[in-house]
Amino acid sequence: MTIRVLLADDQALLRSAFKVLVDSEPDMEVVGEAADGAEAVALARSRRADIVLMDIRMPGTDGLAATRMISADPDLAGVRVVMLTTFEVDEYVVQSLRAGASGFLGKGAEPDELLNAIRIAAAGDALLSPAATKGLIATFLAQGGSADPAGRDGGGYAERLSALTVREREVLVLVAGGLSNDEIAERLEVSPLTIKTHVNRAMAKLGARDRAQLVVTAYESGLVRPRVE
Repeated sequence: MTIRVLLADDQALLRSAFKVLVDSEPDMEVVGEAADGAEAVALARSRRADIVLMDIRMPGTDGLAATRMISADPDLAGVRVVMLTTFEVDEYVVQSLRAGASGFLGKGAEPDELLNAIRIAAAGDALLSPAATKGLIATFLAQGGSADPAGRDGGGYAERLSALTVREREVLVLVAGGLSNDEIAERLEVSPLTIKTHVNRAMAKLGARDRAQLVVTAYESGLVRPRVE
């Protein structure tokens, strides 16, 4: 199955470079290009994109606003957004994930990293952060505080977490720690398929679009506490 990719960046030269790279792969194709967020949302719908490579900073409707619009649209539930940042450690990374992005990638990433990121996001089975390591998201969340610092649980996390089984909660904690399904399976001495089932059930119960949203939920609910050095 061909992965349909939409490029959203206000720099035409960068879009052209990405297009050449993506179109060179037999399993993916560029189905549209957008110079701002509003155009990206419209094209995501009309071109039936699977993946949107979305620049965070664009004139008019920026990448964050566009990502929120895509995430809130039931007709675009299958669209995965990968945010492009100038620096791996970007002040908007966590805002991107909270907006519904599946992950983020530095614009300076190697071509193979970008292509792998597209495939990972399309599969929906791994958090994107090829260069930024496991602790980055936790660090940003710690800086930004939890969703409900006063402990009122305005996001309804307690009720949603209570729907998880003990094993699902255990798997969620390990997912938030940056472990892959294979690594979790090895640690818990079960098959990767079993772990994938637990992850999918946790996503369904928590209303998470993908693995990235699971990580955000784990930290913002307080189930996992960030460790900031």
